[in-house]
Amino acid sequence: MRLYEFEGKQLFRKSNIPVPEGHLVSSPAEAYNTVASLKHAVALKAQVLTGGRGKAGGVKLADGPNEAKTHAEQLFKLKIKGFPVERVLIEPKLDIKQEFYVGVTIDRANYKLVLIASGEGGVDIEETAEKHPEKIVRKSFSVEDELFTFDAVDIAKKIGVPGALLRKAAGIIVNLYKMFKVYDAKLVEINPLVLTAGDELIAADSRVSLDDDAVFRHADLKEMGIEKRHEEGEMTEREKRATEWGIPYLDLDGDIGMFPGGAGFGIMGNDFIHYYGGKPANFMDSGGGPSPERIAKMLVLLDENPNVKTIFGARFGGISRCDDFAKGVIMFLKEHGLSKPMVMRMTGNMWREGVRLFEEAKKEDPSLMEKVEFHGIETPIEEISKRAVELARQQGVK
Repeated sequence: MRLYEFEGKQLFRKSNIPVPEGHLVSSPAEAYNTVASLKHAVALKAQVLTGGRGKAGGVKLADGPNEAKTHAEQLFKLKIKGFPVERVLIEPKLDIKQEFYVGVTIDRANYKLVLIASGEGGVDIEETAEKHPEKIVRKSFSVEDELFTFDAVDIAKKIGVPGALLRKAAGIIVNLYKMFKVYDAKLVEINPLVLTAGDELIAADSRVSLDDDAVFRHADLKEMGIEKRHEEGEMTEREKRATEWGIPYLDLDGDIGMFPGGAGFGIMGNDFIHYYGGKPANFMDSGGGPSPERIAKMLVLLDENPNVKTIFGARFGGISRCDDFAKGVIMFLKEHGLSKPMVMRMTGNMWREGVRLFEEAKKEDPSLMEKVEFHGIETPIEEISKRAVELARQQGVK
């Protein structure tokens, strides 16, 4: 369950992580009055539950109330990845000397917690990790482990925090790690952690995602107005369409369409895609024993998603049958057609029959299957995951 920036910063403040003074507004008039009372330059930041805000024009700087009102009028008309801007966070404009990244998340492949830090904040950490892995500091922990101050000092030193601020930076890192565990988080990020010209360290942005099944354990969240919600706030058009079809579906911000065989297998597939450097474009659950017609509709959601560069399918036949899975895919290919590459694997109940159906369809009409790679139990799911990431990258450079 992802939080808005201002909600994440409320948790930061409760966790003794320094944040700028913030004012939440819901109209251009409120923005004018707020900035008029502050008497200093400000940043206006659209509050949406999705990434890519900066690139979409969701952050503006203003030197006074009139400029703030003009920017606010633009922001409240904005839609970022389909989500309308209904609130804007106003904060002091920071005089930035240096930016860092600090985050804590779950390493599902190794069953660990992992703290990630970098001396390059304010940019996409995945891009930094891919292009400049030497600039990333990682430290893994068992769930019961604590993060000690001397370890945090070492991390701060490695990412380039000035010597006089190492203890202060270490405190922020330790508190972020504690917050992750206290609130049953899946991800907490400070990006960027800003070093100001006045040598202050401030969490200029927040990204916090909590385990929605554990929200009931934290009464203070409800007091703050944070309750269990849809992961990305208001539903996208695809999510609404999927709901009408009875398909559990969630849009994410990646480019690999996830076509799973059951929620558990889908979660594992998502984890592998992340592990090999990809980003899922969605989460979807096919449900127990889906019909071929339902499977075909699932593929429509992915093929018509402009963000999807390749489709990754992993079917484990239990209650569900792999031959029904194959029939649904072939039905989709004949009735709709496929506009992007797809790689899939089947194992379990009737997997040989599913592979046979694909082979027959390919023999009958080679063009039908020209964008489809299909595999059986002999190919590990790790290889299929890596192949999906590779195909997505190939599409991205065309």
